[in-house]
Amino acid sequence: MPITDLLERNAKLYGDEVALVEINPEIKEEQRVTWKEYELIQPTSDSYYRRQITWGVFDEKANRVANTLIERGIRPGQKCAILLMNCLEWLPIYFGILKAGAIAVPLNFRFTSEEIDYCLKASDADVLFYGPEFIGRIEAIADKLKKEILLFFVGDQCPSYADDYYRHVSNSSSIAPRVLVQDTDKGAIYFSSGTTGFPKPILLLHEALSQSAQMEAKHHETTKNDVFLCIPPLYHTGAKMHWFGSLYTGSRAVILKGNSPESILSAVSNEGCTIVWLLVPWAQDILTAFESGKVNKDDYNLDQWRLMHIGAQPVPPSLIRRWLAVFPHHKYDTNYGLSESTGPGCVHLGMENVHKVGAIGVPGFNWKVKIVDEKNERVQQGEVGELCVKGRGVMVEYYKNPEATAEVLENGWLHTGDMARQDEEGFIYLVDRKKDVIISGGENLYPVQIESFLAANQKIHDVAVIGLPDPRLGEIAAAIIQVKEGQTLTEEEVNHFCLDLPRYKRPRKIIFANVIRNATGKIDKPALRKIYCGERLVEKQYNS
Repeated sequence: MPITDLLERNAKLYGDEVALVEINPEIKEEQRVTWKEYELIQPTSDSYYRRQITWGVFDEKANRVANTLIERGIRPGQKCAILLMNCLEWLPIYFGILKAGAIAVPLNFRFTSEEIDYCLKASDADVLFYGPEFIGRIEAIADKLKKEILLFFVGDQCPSYADDYYRHVSNSSSIAPRVLVQDTDKGAIYFSSGTTGFPKPILLLHEALSQSAQMEAKHHETTKNDVFLCIPPLYHTGAKMHWFGSLYTGSRAVILKGNSPESILSAVSNEGCTIVWLLVPWAQDILTAFESGKVNKDDYNLDQWRLMHIGAQPVPPSLIRRWLAVFPHHKYDTNYGLSESTGPGCVHLGMENVHKVGAIGVPGFNWKVKIVDEKNERVQQGEVGELCVKGRGVMVEYYKNPEATAEVLENGWLHTGDMARQDEEGFIYLVDRKKDVIISGGENLYPVQIESFLAANQKIHDVAVIGLPDPRLGEIAAAIIQVKEGQTLTEEEVNHFCLDLPRYKRPRKIIFANVIRNATGKIDKPALRKIYCGERLVEKQYNS
């Protein structure tokens, strides 16, 4: 069953029931704008902005998007990119693209103009839906883009170079288009890092999307009565595929714009949320807020909250012990995955296995796992090798990149690049990863990009960027800088130079030292990690 069939089924069975709620605690009542066609509901307090749509309206909006695209000449197989902050429009646009038989291409909202342009070209995008937060970045490349792709602006006061999304959608039919969508059709392109640090487009089938929905519902025992709180960005496979559990069961979900302890706890309390997916920093912030007395747990209605699960970065077992001490009735889970496996769940801890926190778990629903050596032969139990996974969620390819695809796909097996071992009970532990990507607060940082930026500083002779352990973010980017002979450079100067980098890419630690390179001239990052990280963490957990 293609993923679009689940939406249509929910519209028929639960048409008048609420599907999605959007909450923005930062928008006060008097600051509201009227969002066309969406039902505006008065908030339960005067402190946040709230909108909601039913399953029936959700499906109708997706149909209008699909028909708009078809009317503008978009045909099955063409690519439509989405560059939006989390909002109520996001998912109807995504499903409208799929209903038109087109391929959805979610873009990271942190991308610069250059990265947006690169990803649109790499995916052969024909359409871009973008929101008001990105006007500046799109204007910088608008002259180039408008000659090549169709631009839909999702907001008020549409720029002259773009089409007004609301006007076009409101004038299109709400009847489902006559486009046959099948499991074997190409459904989405997500982006991941490449060896050069530039994102690689990952092509997924509808079958992979449907598999992730069924798996999510099974792993977390999601029912029609559950309410899922979605905080991470919807462009990410993690957030999207965890929400797919709500889609599979026809249950309600809340999209929260904000991640402060007060925002999260208020949303759980006011909306009756039962399942919450957190990143490590958010879980730590909630516990710290309780421990400091800044937030009083008794001020919130949290009794119905049954499951907290974490993904996207290493999870310290001590954090889960602290969490369960505060929430002893909670179930806990974590899922390992990557965009190439359609997000989280190819390896799954399981809510019943909290005693195994530290492991990433066992093969997920409908997944196979093996650990191999450099000759691609299975290692003995307990030995370290590369983790490989196989299932319906494995990507088709890195789009239009057969060389990169061949490096990671072999007879249906996806080589993850992560080094792992399996214990005597069959639980898998990640030891380290081949890739140098740094996971900081759930975001991937690409050392090559940061190194290239810093190398432009006239006082820097050589530079290497590695990840250092951090109790809150999992890892932080550290720049090891070798200053040119005869030059002086301070940490303050480096930090000022890095102001031109997006905030999340700026190194959080500066180390002035020689950069070690091996005999072939490559930076010896294992040696640098040993020096600056020490003999740390024999077993590290990385999650979707």
